[in-house]
Amino acid sequence: MTTFNILLLGSGGREHAFAWKLAQSKRCSKLFIAPGNAGTLTHGQNVPINPLDFAAIENFVLENQINMVVVGPEEPLVRGIWDYFQAREQLKKIPFIGPSKAGATLEGSKAWSKQFMLRHNIPTAGYQEFTSETLDVGLAYLKSHTLPIVLKADGLAAGKGVVICQSHTEAETEMREMLDGKFGAASARVVVEEFLSGIEFSVFVLTDGKTYKILPEAKDYKRIGEGDTGPNTGGMGAVSPVPFVDEIMWAKVEERVIRPTVEGLKKEKIPYKGFIFFGFISVSGEPFVIEYNCRMGDPETEVVLPRLKNDLVALFDHCARGTLGRVKIRTDKRSATAVFLVSGGYPGDYEKGKVITGLDKVKGGTAFHAGTAVKEAECVTAGGRVIALTSLGKDIPTALRNSNRNAKAIQFEGKYFRRDIGKDLI
Repeated sequence: MTTFNILLLGSGGREHAFAWKLAQSKRCSKLFIAPGNAGTLTHGQNVPINPLDFAAIENFVLENQINMVVVGPEEPLVRGIWDYFQAREQLKKIPFIGPSKAGATLEGSKAWSKQFMLRHNIPTAGYQEFTSETLDVGLAYLKSHTLPIVLKADGLAAGKGVVICQSHTEAETEMREMLDGKFGAASARVVVEEFLSGIEFSVFVLTDGKTYKILPEAKDYKRIGEGDTGPNTGGMGAVSPVPFVDEIMWAKVEERVIRPTVEGLKKEKIPYKGFIFFGFISVSGEPFVIEYNCRMGDPETEVVLPRLKNDLVALFDHCARGTLGRVKIRTDKRSATAVFLVSGGYPGDYEKGKVITGLDKVKGGTAFHAGTAVKEAECVTAGGRVIALTSLGKDIPTALRNSNRNAKAIQFEGKYFRRDIGKDLI
């Protein structure tokens, strides 16, 4: 049985969930997390390396005999870390979980992903794309567009590059600001998209470039306020499974979207060994793709991995070797809920360095750290989204009660959390 010295890149709640799951495997010899957080310390060794510093990662991999690399966040993938490894003789044979730069363009460019969906007849909202050179055409297009209007920065904008405009005047102002650099280089191109009304859910697959395995689905909650009010965040919580994603919906999702996506990547000779996140919206029972991600979601990972019964290291080994077809995914039938504790003021300005207490009072669930750090032997806040409290239960209400109980047990100045995660599905 091959064992692995694993390097996991990232520092959020997703990476803590990965570290928690990887460390459970007998095939994990050593686990390093770069840079990690206060939570990942309990499962492996944090190393102070920026995931975008490819040369430093290369040195660490060679010096520490790393024989599996797992990439958590999107930016290293979009910037081409897989390609960097493939260009080096000593690195290219190391099992690597994450797509090529070309594959990561599914997330790195909304315009490219839209074009990909059109090429492969994958259902998505109608759209047009504009740059500063075609601003006048874009503004004229907006005037005749039905309301509301969705504007998206083409590139990575840290989850903030999507704006839903309720008036033509607002849309015109927003387009000018985006093309004028509101989101930096990410909004040098703007995608104008048809607004779809429905209910959203997320689906995740792991693919070895030939075949794929579907993981448990999830639904996340983006808005800061209860009842889905207020500004969008990186995610205030998530649930899995999603009751309305039944056998009929699954058949449509796989036949119309998952299979043509994986086959489309293969046809276009785009190397892809890793996760594909499908952001769906169900419109009158029909699934449309809102977006692709080239990695797992956060906070969805914090409810998906606790329901996954498979050995994650073994799953990654099969993915890297191109033998995923041999695997059967085993899923815990219980429901999982994750409730995020966030810093006061988030998603606006917030303070860091608040001492966190009560972690020892978490019972019957798991505290996945996201924005945390260790300072003078104390766990402190280090981000807007701080800790996700995940619980499993016979149903969503049971799991949610426990997640909320644990959320109340942890304390830090300015703490806030939503108490209604998943209640719309009950």
